[in-house]
Amino acid sequence: MRIGELAAAVGVTTRTVRHYHHQGLLPEPERRPNGYRDYTLRHAVVLARIRRLTELGLGLAEVRDVLAEDAGKDLVEVLTELDEDLARQEAAIRERRARLRALLGAEELPAEGPVSPELGELFARTAHLSSDSPMAAKDREILALLDTAASPEVREQLMSLWSGALASPDAVARAHEAYALLDDLAEAEPDDPRVSEAARLLAELIPRELITEAGIGADIDQDSSLLRAFYADFAPAQAEAIRRTLRILMDEMEETGEQG
Repeated sequence: MRIGELAAAVGVTTRTVRHYHHQGLLPEPERRPNGYRDYTLRHAVVLARIRRLTELGLGLAEVRDVLAEDAGKDLVEVLTELDEDLARQEAAIRERRARLRALLGAEELPAEGPVSPELGELFARTAHLSSDSPMAAKDREILALLDTAASPEVREQLMSLWSGALASPDAVARAHEAYALLDDLAEAEPDDPRVSEAARLLAELIPRELITEAGIGADIDQDSSLLRAFYADFAPAQAEAIRRTLRILMDEMEETGEQG
């Protein structure tokens, strides 16, 4: 058989046959005096098996293991691993579809784009806080960043802490006051007296555990590139208020031994 006849018999392309030659999966027959390769039935049998294995989802390296007589893995072991991997993929797909259904079922998607269900619920409950406050809107962006970067366990803890911090009407009122004050500092100088007042309000509002869970505490006294980028996103007086807030929180945690 010529290569085209072999490919047609098994239902693949000649390019696929040559690729399997290159990968060492399908032995190449010697060329005849006329320059053509003469494929045998044995080549067709092996090529058909390669096709069946790849259609199951095996990668070429796994196919090579199955085909090798001295392979470290037999076919049952390879197929078992493939089945387990497909089960993980199915679970991940189900989870993604559940998130999509939740997003599509929401009355309105947050401006920050798709977020975790936990953060989506928090945003829905506190939408009124950012309706007219640029600082509150920026705060939501930062929460969305943490929501993306944190592990599922840390994300759940962060959202739980922040939700608890805004659970009471008094806390919501203080958050309104803090955001309004920070908005007013957009055009102020870092030594403005209101900076200290804003830092005090924020320190009263923010749960101490948020600092440690977000991983900020270790960088507070260092010239961290992350913190530099964080502060650079705010006006100078706003950045100074946040810097003082973190300092207040860290000092309190050191005094009570919470940091360690």
